[in-house]
Amino acid sequence: MRKQLLSIFTLLIPIITFAQEQTTSEKIDAVFSEYTGWFVEGIFYEIPFSETFQIPWVLIVLIGGALFFTIYFKFINITGFSKAIQVVRGKYEDIEKHGAEELYGADGIAMSDEGDIVDTIRDESADGEVSHFQALTAALSATVGLGNIAGVAVALSIGGPGATFWMIVAGLLGMASKFAECTLGVKYRDVGPDGTVYGGPMYYLKKGLKEKGLGGLGKVLAVVFAIFVIGGSFGGGNMFQANQAAAQFVQLFDIESANAGMFFGIGMAVLVAVVIIGGIKRIASVTEKIVPFMAGIYVLAALIILGANFTLIDDAFGLIFEGAFSGLGIAGGLIGVMIQGIRRGAFSNEAGVGSAAIAHSAVRTKYPASEGIVALLEPFVDTVVICTMTALVIIITNFESSFMEYGTPITEGVELTATAFDTVIPHFSIVLTIAVILFAFSTMISWSYYGMQGWKFLFGKGRITDLVYKFLFLMFVIVGASISLGSVIDFSDAMIFAMVVPNIIGVILLSPKIKKELKKYNKAISKKHNALEDGATDVNNL
Repeated sequence: MRKQLLSIFTLLIPIITFAQEQTTSEKIDAVFSEYTGWFVEGIFYEIPFSETFQIPWVLIVLIGGALFFTIYFKFINITGFSKAIQVVRGKYEDIEKHGAEELYGADGIAMSDEGDIVDTIRDESADGEVSHFQALTAALSATVGLGNIAGVAVALSIGGPGATFWMIVAGLLGMASKFAECTLGVKYRDVGPDGTVYGGPMYYLKKGLKEKGLGGLGKVLAVVFAIFVIGGSFGGGNMFQANQAAAQFVQLFDIESANAGMFFGIGMAVLVAVVIIGGIKRIASVTEKIVPFMAGIYVLAALIILGANFTLIDDAFGLIFEGAFSGLGIAGGLIGVMIQGIRRGAFSNEAGVGSAAIAHSAVRTKYPASEGIVALLEPFVDTVVICTMTALVIIITNFESSFMEYGTPITEGVELTATAFDTVIPHFSIVLTIAVILFAFSTMISWSYYGMQGWKFLFGKGRITDLVYKFLFLMFVIVGASISLGSVIDFSDAMIFAMVVPNIIGVILLSPKIKKELKKYNKAISKKHNALEDGATDVNNL
């Protein structure tokens, strides 16, 4: 490990030297904008349905897919909620590890048609590297964070309180998308000789579509997705996080140095390097501690503020519902409010993007649908709960438009949310700064794993290949901390939303496979329940 750290730190020296020679972050931002502007414009090109009615085409794909999954899987986002809680708590761990066939009688174990997830005669336990809870926290660490803090503020500044309603809608619909893509992530994963798991949309697009006689299309979509997930790991999963963490750090300590962000980025890069060398196991061990702790502190602070202003909560919801369907006085009117809410909600929970399927594919289970069920909790926790709480805090503390005027886009997200919290809890911005940095840190290490999987899919599995990717990832940590929010957030959105297209196409085509896996898992659960009713011993209690 020490040799690997030394190699990465040695590679960072030229970057540090280069960064020190830059005169201002504005120059970096200008160059970055010049080279990425065309891509951003293409991804967010708006289809003009009328003179006043325009919608980005990628949002149509995203929401259309979420609606399809919700209906096709019979509102799994609602009917599967309680089961998801039970799975995370380990109620069905025995059948997921050994298979209902081994414990409670004959039952078809959900496995890849090509035998990619195989049992061994020596060990009847399931393949995988992490538990359901670790997979959930690893994936949540990539979503719960700055999108909930900074992204909500950005959405409200442009779309007003009504944007909150559409964020909630995006979260509820996204639960079905997460279920579908994460089920496929486990079903079509590859397991190396050493037990290392390689999974995600790249694999289910290539192998799943090949089974349907669409091998050529599958390969193309897989390669396109791999390219975008690498870009997404550098953008939304890296630069956006470093940018907002650096902004909050600099503001809190009132640092005036033009190079403060760059030096913050260097420090963050060193810390990220220490963790990402260990792969998904170390990432999961870190995120399962950071995410619940920091999310708990953030939610507790929000609850304190809402409790202190509980008489205003109904008024806040009134503004949310009124603004959701009127959009009066807000940039873009009703459609503008809807687009901002859905865009921010999707950016926050990443449902339909396919990124979470990479983390969830590493879970230990024989039933792919079991992890799909767990995954549907993500958008609920991330968007329906945490984003809504952030929005309520901002709306309630801004009733007199004391620090933000709706309809006027802001250039800072974290700072505005910190202002809202400080109005009730003095100096909470200090705690929020720590939360932002830790959220950014956990998001970056999870997205480094996502990008690495795409990188390996394109360039092969090997030590040198890994080091090249990690070097580039750490470089973008420094770049992200050194440039302005405008370029970062545009590029971040574009790369992450670009992943939606190949992913949604593939998941829709593979939906019958997902339904089959869900049926097998439900059958296994029923077999366990029936066996227990007949007097069998629950293995989980042994």
